[in-house]
Amino acid sequence: MLHHFFEWLNNEGIEIPGSRLFGFITFRVLAAVLLSLFITLVYGKKLIRFLQKKQISESIREEGLAGEHLKKGTPTMGGIIIILAILIPTLLLADLTNVYVQVLLISTVWLGIIGFIDDYLKLRSKWMAQKMGKDYKKTNKDGLAGWFKILGQVGLGILVGSTLYFSSEVKIWREYVGKVPPADTVHVQQKFVNGNIKYFVETKEPITTIPFVKNHEFNYSKLLPASLRDYTWVLYILIVIFIITAVSNGSNLTDGLDGLATGTSALIGALLGIFAYASGNLVFADYLNIMYIPNLGELTIFIAAMIGACVGFLWYNSFPAQMFMGDTGSLTLGGIIAAIAIIVHKELLIPIFCGIFFVESLSVMIQVSYFKYTKKKYGEGRRIFLKSPLHHHYQMKNYHEVKIVTRFWIVTVLLVVFSIVTLKLR
Repeated sequence: MLHHFFEWLNNEGIEIPGSRLFGFITFRVLAAVLLSLFITLVYGKKLIRFLQKKQISESIREEGLAGEHLKKGTPTMGGIIIILAILIPTLLLADLTNVYVQVLLISTVWLGIIGFIDDYLKLRSKWMAQKMGKDYKKTNKDGLAGWFKILGQVGLGILVGSTLYFSSEVKIWREYVGKVPPADTVHVQQKFVNGNIKYFVETKEPITTIPFVKNHEFNYSKLLPASLRDYTWVLYILIVIFIITAVSNGSNLTDGLDGLATGTSALIGALLGIFAYASGNLVFADYLNIMYIPNLGELTIFIAAMIGACVGFLWYNSFPAQMFMGDTGSLTLGGIIAAIAIIVHKELLIPIFCGIFFVESLSVMIQVSYFKYTKKKYGEGRRIFLKSPLHHHYQMKNYHEVKIVTRFWIVTVLLVVFSIVTLKLR
């Protein structure tokens, strides 16, 4: 809103000292980080007191994990402050006519509502049990039905996939191979880049980036026979649905130790910010030989707000946590990360830079599958891990919670650096 307001003033010839700064993405990125930090740090404490007053606290299952008794009564649903710290700076500082910003704002609210309902239903189950004098551990506290969560994620995937595939504002510039394109070539842009005149052709083909490959672009339509390529949009939307569902659930599973999901998401956000800025800048995109996506740079403001929100929330979420984000935060952060990765066409890198989310999810799938298989074969279920998700396995091996979280962060840093290297490593 401020961005549009000052832009209007400048167009009207009304000069306010400092107003032209809002025309620079770098200034608005820094302002978004600072504002989101301010919101989480200042209002985070107030939210904790409010949640404590309303008895909106976590009930921990007794599973024999070290330090679990210390977490009982810790306020939950802190993801509300993360969502607000993302939305407010973005609404104030970003170009709200930008289709990518619009997609992410909708994604944030959409998954935030799903996570909020899930957390609320869990809390209501707890309150009802207390009111009726029952043991809460013996009541249903699973919150929102799993199928309803999946339905919500599928709905968002359809919305994001359809927008990115069909919107006329979503396009890619690909360098024209040859000296000068024919005069009748449509959507040709001539640009002066790094001292040379280059020609670019606009395309809306569903292209993604393949890491470690010299010809590092892949068109999803090639997955279909020629006779079915008119239905590439169906395949593309299905892929988007799978990615959003997988990453948001992976983030949700990772949120089991103080600061683990928050810190990991901040590091991944920094990487996605680099990808978005580089792909949205013609000079950098040409130097790195990656696809140029017009108007993508505006996305860095949203990403900056997300990073600031995660870092600010970490102030209260680090060990020993004063507040948990709940599904309100974890589902939202995972969905945001997935949507950004798809928008910047780096979704095939997700298993690398979201490696922690990936192995956490994989550990649960392996554990459940092996348990069911051995129970059917031997009459008794057996386990591969002491406990899943993976971070609980290390807890059972008597690793301190802080050590586990710190090492998972270090692994994420290495994966993020490696993902950046893939831009030139082919």
